[in-house]
Amino acid sequence: MTAEEALRLLRIGAVEIIPQEDLFKKLQSEKKLTVKLGLDPTRPDIHIGHAVVLRKMRQFQELGHKVVLIIGDFTAMIGDPSGRSKTRPPLTLEETRANAKSYVEQVGKILITSDKERFELRYNSEWLENLGFKEVIKLTSLLTVAQMLEREDFKKRYSEGVPISIHEFLYPFAQGYDSVPIACDVEMGGTDQKFNLLVGREVQEAYGLEKQVAFIMPLLVGGDGQKMSKSLDNYIGITEEPSEVFRKLMKIEDPYLQTYFELCTDLTPEEIKEVMEKGGPVGAHRVLARLVAGAYAQELIPSRLDKAFYQSLGYSWDAHGHDQEGTAPVVQQAEARYYEIAHGGIPNEMPEVTLHPGELHEGKIAIARLFTLAGLTASNGEARRLIEQKGLRLDGEVLFDPKMEVALDRPRVLQRGKDRFVRVVPD
Repeated sequence: MTAEEALRLLRIGAVEIIPQEDLFKKLQSEKKLTVKLGLDPTRPDIHIGHAVVLRKMRQFQELGHKVVLIIGDFTAMIGDPSGRSKTRPPLTLEETRANAKSYVEQVGKILITSDKERFELRYNSEWLENLGFKEVIKLTSLLTVAQMLEREDFKKRYSEGVPISIHEFLYPFAQGYDSVPIACDVEMGGTDQKFNLLVGREVQEAYGLEKQVAFIMPLLVGGDGQKMSKSLDNYIGITEEPSEVFRKLMKIEDPYLQTYFELCTDLTPEEIKEVMEKGGPVGAHRVLARLVAGAYAQELIPSRLDKAFYQSLGYSWDAHGHDQEGTAPVVQQAEARYYEIAHGGIPNEMPEVTLHPGELHEGKIAIARLFTLAGLTASNGEARRLIEQKGLRLDGEVLFDPKMEVALDRPRVLQRGKDRFVRVVPD
């Protein structure tokens, strides 16, 4: 593939490449590029928002370049202030490393991690933990306080009188320094990372290295338009069960459907328009759910989530998402489960929780406590509120009494809303 063709492919979906001419020169040199992504393991899961950047990095790998994934076990203790309205609580090094273990396993669904010529894993505590104060002074001399306050998140917090801790100013320098030990050629990130990526260019120059290219990808919000978050139930983890991925994609609000097609699949603009117009909202949701659930059910997702992959699942493209039989069992089962629940049924397969006798009092347990132990509510108080709102069911029956106790003498099916089920089994 020529440098022109490679650049054309890599530009698809990118918001900004700074500077693009530098990337073109690097591609022309036929040198194997070092492409960096830093992930702070502040939470144990990677979601499909992260996958937008990771899939682009997969393209670099398929062009023969090397991806370096830097787990920010040290920078996570600072907490990235990008897009934050307040100081993030710091984590311990032990907490960040525990979360990092699951990150490494999960990125293997998207990146080619088995080829050491195309993948390297590093932890930034390797160089940041022992960085001397002399080097910190050198780094912080590269920017002024005024430049730091030009950042939208800092500017907003400063104007509103919301405290900004000095250690938050250090974060961009720490992230930028990550590019020095690995001699990074291209650093990837979302739009919220633009400032940090540009600081990395200045840090590299200060250490006598060629400046990296800042490769900026769009951010994927939750299906309700809010920031993707578990607490808002708009978060889709890449290792969730296919039925959960299918369910959550079917719940995406219509105004955000096209964005999900653009960022989570490789369908062309013409194909997306065709699906949206001919399949209608329901049919379009089905195509998206089949594509993404089918892809992430695999050990390594396909190179392209496109029309050919959709057809490989046994679905006819001409039907544009209308009811049809596929041949991929995992997708068929996920879809069947979704419609079974949508029509008021209780599925056969669901998460199972074993309750130990120590949680019971004379063989019974408070209903609010039961839902919380099952993981369907965050607290007993939330469970009681949902019962008062008629939002919880036990064995298919709507609950009305938030103070009731339940005998756990047999397996019981707990339900939150229309589509979240847990079977509780006595030990």
